[in-house]
Amino acid sequence: MGHTINSAHNFAISCVADLSNKSGHIENVIVKGNKKAVVDARLRLKTSIDAIRWLTFQACSFRGHDESSESVNQGNFLEMIKILACYNKGVKEVVENAPGNAKYTSPPVQKEILNAFARKVQKTIREEIGNNKFCIIVDESRDTSKKEQMAIVVRFVDKEGFIRERFLDLVHVKDTAALTLKNSICCVLSDNNLSLQDVRGQGYDGASNMRGEWNGLKALILKECPYAYYVHCMAHQLQLALVAASREVFEVHQFLQDAIFTINVVSVSAKRNDDLIAEQAADIARQVDLGELESGRGLNQIGTLQRPADTRWSSHYKSICSLARMFGATLSVLRSLANDRSLSVYARGDAKGSLTKLLSFDFIFILHLMKEIMAITDTLCQALQQESLDILNALDLVSSTKVLIQKLRDTGWERLLQKVNSFCQKYEVELPDMNGRYVDLSKSRKRHDNTTVEHHYRFDIFTVAIDQQLQELNSRFNEQSMELLTLAAGLDPRNSNSFDIGEICILVEKFYPADFSNQERDQLECQLSHYAIDVCNHPDLHISSSLADLTRRLVQTGKFTNYPMVDRLLRLIMTLPVSTATTERAFSAMKLIKTDLRNRMGDGFLRDYMIVYIEKEIALKFTSDEIIDLYDLLGSRRAKLKLIGK
Repeated sequence: MGHTINSAHNFAISCVADLSNKSGHIENVIVKGNKKAVVDARLRLKTSIDAIRWLTFQACSFRGHDESSESVNQGNFLEMIKILACYNKGVKEVVENAPGNAKYTSPPVQKEILNAFARKVQKTIREEIGNNKFCIIVDESRDTSKKEQMAIVVRFVDKEGFIRERFLDLVHVKDTAALTLKNSICCVLSDNNLSLQDVRGQGYDGASNMRGEWNGLKALILKECPYAYYVHCMAHQLQLALVAASREVFEVHQFLQDAIFTINVVSVSAKRNDDLIAEQAADIARQVDLGELESGRGLNQIGTLQRPADTRWSSHYKSICSLARMFGATLSVLRSLANDRSLSVYARGDAKGSLTKLLSFDFIFILHLMKEIMAITDTLCQALQQESLDILNALDLVSSTKVLIQKLRDTGWERLLQKVNSFCQKYEVELPDMNGRYVDLSKSRKRHDNTTVEHHYRFDIFTVAIDQQLQELNSRFNEQSMELLTLAAGLDPRNSNSFDIGEICILVEKFYPADFSNQERDQLECQLSHYAIDVCNHPDLHISSSLADLTRRLVQTGKFTNYPMVDRLLRLIMTLPVSTATTERAFSAMKLIKTDLRNRMGDGFLRDYMIVYIEKEIALKFTSDEIIDLYDLLGSRRAKLKLIGK
């Protein structure tokens, strides 16, 4: 029977051979094909995820004006896919041979991937908060399409003892009424499995819809949660204090107006700005040759005059510093403009007027005075915007600033006058006779007194300007205005004058009755004694720079296991907000993301983009496989991203 090839015997033998070859079974062939399809689909999706991650971290747009296959520039996203394919043969193969329903490059898919990133970031923030209490920091601003956007930041102490301020969400609100903002905040907290009852602090600016005693956002949230204590943004308070102080002294107010006018005259056109840069380069080279400036890497960089912004008081300090640094170059440009006959009479008049102001002793004196004052307050302004700053340390910084300003008032006159005289001699500005009689042009000749020039500059300008600064700081940063701050100040046992266990327990019962039962308050009183002994005797704890630093060191050393009630109390105090700097940084990011060219971004797309961009520290930790799995769960997919049973 086996003599011919087509015999029944040989046919049976071939069937047995096929049966024993398990790799050729139909079910195995299907599984193998499915496995390759899944691997290819995941690789294509991983390529899209990596491109979106990079573009988001760099605040770049995804789409292009023309994304057709004939386009020279298909947009950042598709061009990035091409680059990744060029450097990986496997990626190139799966991208070029992708089926039409599983390319993972369409705009809806891009938004879904970004949404998966944003959801995972929010989930991570929620896990960081855990069961701890937290505070909310809220601010609103308009985007480039004139939509009112509300940024929500949560502040809390994580399990390692670090103060965290995380950008939680961005919400488009139709109006800025307090009730609208409150409802939006409640929705965001609910979506992230957070309860309004766990809020232990509110941080806003001084707008009436925010801090209103009866119908403001602060009042509405306090009705829901009476322990969500409101703290006015300290950086905003500092700004208000400095603005108010500058307006109260006529000479300082006039100086700021003249400085702004001069900067506008010199920097109004590109040609004038180029002339200013050229003059500055020549001036720096001359001073280096004379040994007046040190040379080195990063030193003596060429810049421009900076315009101050009304809402950023630190910009006034930068503006004054740039004007003092580029004073010689500014004079040269103004002289050139004043003598340029090709300019209009008005332009030459503006230049001559600015030149006259700059070459006056009054202008130079107040320039150096404000530079000295603002150097002190700018340090405080920058410190108040740090995320890790606790409210007690913030108050200490305010007190230190007051001391430094008072020291400038008491001992800084001679040093300031010496600097001013030296500066005037350098630029050939006439020095007044300090012992001569001061003539006040705002008074008639009959009403002149025997005030000397030195008395006018020292007491009418120098002393008054500094006193006005101190008065505003004292009125806006009054440490006794809140008993809660007294509680914060008394929690540092290294300060024996304020550490009073009985007083702490009374204030805890008043401010945090919902966080400590009667039994726990009794335990707290006992644990405070052990806490004070450990802090004072432990060398690593005693050198802590702040209460926040002390809390972190206690967590790291494991000391809090001995007094958990103290740990809970310190975390509640550290949660209190200091400033709204994080929301301001969020709005700065919004200006980078939603520009005039991208003003049609949807609210959801903008929200997801900002969450991932701002919290890139968290998003960096996510693997592509984690995002693929979450993307697969968010909707039904035509192409399988997982094998059945995996």
